[in-house]
Amino acid sequence: MLLGWAVLGIVPVAGHAADSLLDTTLEDAKLYFTAPLRWDEQDWIYFGGALVAIGAAHSFDERVRDHFATGSKAILNGGEDKNSLRDAAPTVALIAGTGLYAAFIDDRNGYREAWSLIEAGAFSGVTAEALGYATGRERPDATTSPNKWGKGGDSFPSLHTTVAFAVGTVFAESGNDEYRWIRRIIGYGVASATGYVRVSENVHWLSDSVAGSALGIATARFVLNRQDAENHAALQFQPVKNGWLVSYSMRTH
Repeated sequence: MLLGWAVLGIVPVAGHAADSLLDTTLEDAKLYFTAPLRWDEQDWIYFGGALVAIGAAHSFDERVRDHFATGSKAILNGGEDKNSLRDAAPTVALIAGTGLYAAFIDDRNGYREAWSLIEAGAFSGVTAEALGYATGRERPDATTSPNKWGKGGDSFPSLHTTVAFAVGTVFAESGNDEYRWIRRIIGYGVASATGYVRVSENVHWLSDSVAGSALGIATARFVLNRQDAENHAALQFQPVKNGWLVSYSMRTH
């Protein structure tokens, strides 16, 4: 995530613009972490479906581990994650690439998209870390039992998968529709590959990655909805006789 945050260095913000960006981010954070208080029926259905999917995946955790945990991967090493940076690289590349391209063509929408990717990754990552600490689940390379909860581990949900799906989904569904299919292949491809690798490397249970994907997609939906709201609202200043006319407009569907 450090490389992802470094993208900020190429986004030209200063003075009131920087203050506005900070204020907007703080407001987004407040709305994100209090979102369950405002969930509607569709949100609760999504949450219920996610719980069912996680439960179903949990029933396969042992069998999936047995399939992948062969040879050196079968050795219990106390949950040491040697490939953490490697597995995070594709997601970081999405963020950095978007920011660098926006800077290269000096595209305001590109800067906004890069910030949305960072925001999605940060919000989802903080949530995943908090859940990992709260659940304390042991990783499959630290135990052969998928039911070691509250043991000081950080397996559930998969942080890498969570952030990859948050960033990948925002990337896939942002921009214009001309290259939507390419964006979706790249965004969802990076996310799905990350989730698969984390399970195949025996550093996460299947249900960890399923939970991470659900959390990441939910976070991306929040960021995209906020982005859409900002794109449909505008504050305008128009010179008139003896002063200025200030107007606020919002497009409704």
